Amino acid sequence: MSLPSLHTLHRPLGSTGLRVSPLGLGTVKLGRDQGVKYPNGFTIPDDDQARLLLAQARELGINLIDTAPAYGHSEERLGPLLRGQREQWVIVSKVGEEFDNGQSRFDFSATHTRFSVERSLKRLETEHIDLVLVHSDGNDLHILEHEEVYQTLEALKQEGKIGAFGLSGKTAAGGLKALERGDCAMVTYNLNEQAERPVLDYAAEHGKAILVKKALASGHACLSPGVDPVRASFELLFSHPGVSSAIVGTINPVHLAHNVATVADLLNC
Repeated sequence: MSLPSLHTLHRPLGSTGLRVSPLGLGTVKLGRDQGVKYPNGFTIPDDDQARLLLAQARELGINLIDTAPAYGHSEERLGPLLRGQREQWVIVSKVGEEFDNGQSRFDFSATHTRFSVERSLKRLETEHIDLVLVHSDGNDLHILEHEEVYQTLEALKQEGKIGAFGLSGKTAAGGLKALERGDCAMVTYNLNEQAERPVLDYAAEHGKAILVKKALASGHACLSPGVDPVRASFELLFSHPGVSSAIVGTINPVHLAHNVATVADLLNC
């Protein structure tokens, strides 16, 4: 009997022309173990473990991979790990946040945005990043209205260096503003936090893309005894027509297989 997979369940990423698996693989844990908000500590996988995880994800029908400069060495590791497989992945990266010596710093200037994308292209060993999101510091509206990052990403899209752009924000107002000009909003939406739901509603009405971060509340979802928190989380997400894909940052092969089986079962019902 074959394992449940997502191969037949790929769906449009808004109106970008891309098709993505309903689950994406988040890769912060491939590059950074400081300043991450998970309930349990973890060890960054070595290259062999990371290669196996990526192979497992592909086998299970996952084609979406999420990274960022702020994820430590994630981009630099993914370049070599994905050699020869570029056409099989939709790659999402970010701009705006840097993480050095255990601290985040932010720069949304045109110069830094362009530098950051060029650096990501080199690190990821590709000529084109499918989607680049602004890594917000929480001041979503200020960034979109007063910084140069969004217009710079627009220019990079016209130049063909990126396929689409948007915001990984922290507020409903920011997500809504981001979708007016951009292609995608990455939002927090889970059993504990649903303040950004208006962004999902807007995306569904306007053909925009939504990626969900913290879909499993970073492992913190708590429910009544006997309720599977993973299934309940995905039921909430995929009952909304605006959701394109949920990014799950596990490095545990058993958890990854369970997440995929749960989503495959839900979406095949």
